Amino acid sequence: MPTLSEPVSDRDHIQGPADAPMQLVEYGDYECPACGQAYPIIKAVQAQLGDKLSFVFRNFPLPTLHPHAEAAAEAAEAAGALGQFWPMHDTLYEHQRHLTNQDLERYARDVGVDGTAFQADLTQHKERARVEEDVRSGIYSGVNGTPTFFINGTRYDGSYDNESLIEALRQGSGAR
Repeated sequence: MPTLSEPVSDRDHIQGPADAPMQLVEYGDYECPACGQAYPIIKAVQAQLGDKLSFVFRNFPLPTLHPHAEAAAEAAEAAGALGQFWPMHDTLYEHQRHLTNQDLERYARDVGVDGTAFQADLTQHKERARVEEDVRSGIYSGVNGTPTFFINGTRYDGSYDNESLIEALRQGSGAR
């Protein structure tokens, strides 16, 4: 089974305790329909497992399939640079059919990001390198589509419905 080439670190966006016994890493694309379907499932898994789970999101836009994916990933990272990654992440998934530049700017305002700084970051592609680092680490980890999940560093290729994902997380952590 493939493993994460780049272990989770302080550079990552993490929800939950970094030292939680269960760790779920997602390589995702904000415009990917399957990622959009996984989004509420991950939220439900997080709610059910609470502090036993740390969730990490890494960008893996697929621009040949999803023309707004790279801009959305850069927008999430630009919001993250301004302290609002997770609200922007959630907003992008909740509105993934509307990801034009105008939409991204509106979402940034909605999550409380300074519009001038955000717009400058997007225009100058200040976060492109960050997105490319995520993509590179995904490629080195064997990611070739989205969503791709890793549980405690090992790729998970099973179903990502609520019950299957929770069971795999418990097995991967040794918890029952």
